Amino acid sequence: MATARVTIVGAGPAGIRCAETLLAAGIRPTLVDEGRRAGGQIYRRQPEGFTRDYRQLYGSEAGKAQALHERFDQVRGQLDYRPDTLVWNLADQQLCCVSQGRHTALEYDALVLCTGATDRLLPVQGWELAGTYSLGGAQIALKAQAVSIGASVVFMGTGPLLYLVASQYVKAGAKVAAVLDTSPLYSRLRAAPKLLARPGVLATGVGLLAGLYQAGVAVHLGVTPLHIDGDERTGVQGVTVRTGKGATVRVGCDAVALGYHLRPETQLADLAGCAFAFDEASGQWLVQTDQDGRTSLASVYAAGDGARIRGADAAEAAGRLAALALLNDLGLPVASGAAEAQRRVLARMERFRLGLTEAFPWPAAQVQHVPDEAIVCRCEMISAGELRGVVREKGACEVNRAKAFSRVGMGRCQGRYCSQAGAEIIAAAAGVPVKEVGRQRGQAPVKPLTLKLQEVQA
Repeated sequence: MATARVTIVGAGPAGIRCAETLLAAGIRPTLVDEGRRAGGQIYRRQPEGFTRDYRQLYGSEAGKAQALHERFDQVRGQLDYRPDTLVWNLADQQLCCVSQGRHTALEYDALVLCTGATDRLLPVQGWELAGTYSLGGAQIALKAQAVSIGASVVFMGTGPLLYLVASQYVKAGAKVAAVLDTSPLYSRLRAAPKLLARPGVLATGVGLLAGLYQAGVAVHLGVTPLHIDGDERTGVQGVTVRTGKGATVRVGCDAVALGYHLRPETQLADLAGCAFAFDEASGQWLVQTDQDGRTSLASVYAAGDGARIRGADAAEAAGRLAALALLNDLGLPVASGAAEAQRRVLARMERFRLGLTEAFPWPAAQVQHVPDEAIVCRCEMISAGELRGVVREKGACEVNRAKAFSRVGMGRCQGRYCSQAGAEIIAAAAGVPVKEVGRQRGQAPVKPLTLKLQEVQA
């Protein structure tokens, strides 16, 4: 069984550590990476020819980023590494891939999904205006292109990434007009016992906040977003929120970065037929796995943020653990205590994850009460009022049925940025818990493809 064809999707922290562990056991995996260079989103590498050092690019995470990059460079020659390759479908033990316009089919005996995560977004009136980005998009602009998304940027949402990206912008010399956090201070104080599971990370977060204050950045906690100001011609001109004390505050800017934690990229697991379970803490549907990363399907594993949002450190441990589970299932020897060591790491990080969901809660009530005129699906320009209408008028109380009637989630993003917020709106309109409205099913292609038409000779 040592010749088993093992494919890993994703070359972030989980995928790299998984590949490293398999190589040590004598298995040469295929590592498929949508990015041009390994590292994932959190440790995204700058393009060739850029000369910023690690400290400047990654801040407090510089040492971890450098260690992961250097380790990958050491083992790259031993891997079947396929960068710049999108997996757009999955069926019958086969991945459908495209790279630079060329389509290929990749067969596997075992599959490890290390697909990472994307931003979890909350619709706000005006977020369809030019100049509105996700936190991840703002981070990519800074890391991969060395540019700010605007001359004056507001960061709005909640969660650690909000402060990390804002701090990275300050460090790069960009103007941060304000950080607007929907989470109140008391939620962080209440979550402190769980957050102390990782005191070093907690201290780093406190340091990021202190650095923003020191730089003169206005930070408002417990806000309710009201609208992003601007027009179709000029784009974003400002952001208006209501503070926790009830005051209305407007911050002028020409760009907004939004993000409310992350959501796992689960489309491939869905297409494979893996079972899902609803996570009450985060209010999201997650791939159902055992403690080692085995999904409900034999020979399919999931690790990293694509399975559960626990951060880069946990992703490395989960990648190693999934590889050890795979080796064990193949009947290959595994060092005594190796799996248990990774489980202990993840247990501590799971407690920290639960602390983060308590400290920076997903503002479900704010989503449910967005005004009817606010756009929910930016791809198809479907408003909250239209979505509520299909619930009231057609009885569409399940997300896929509501999608069929309203087109929410049918656009280029395939529901990545609207399906979870849409589910909250549907649930509120139907008067049921969000769990009962279900989740949007994955569809192929999971991301847009370029088709090349060829003339057929008669």
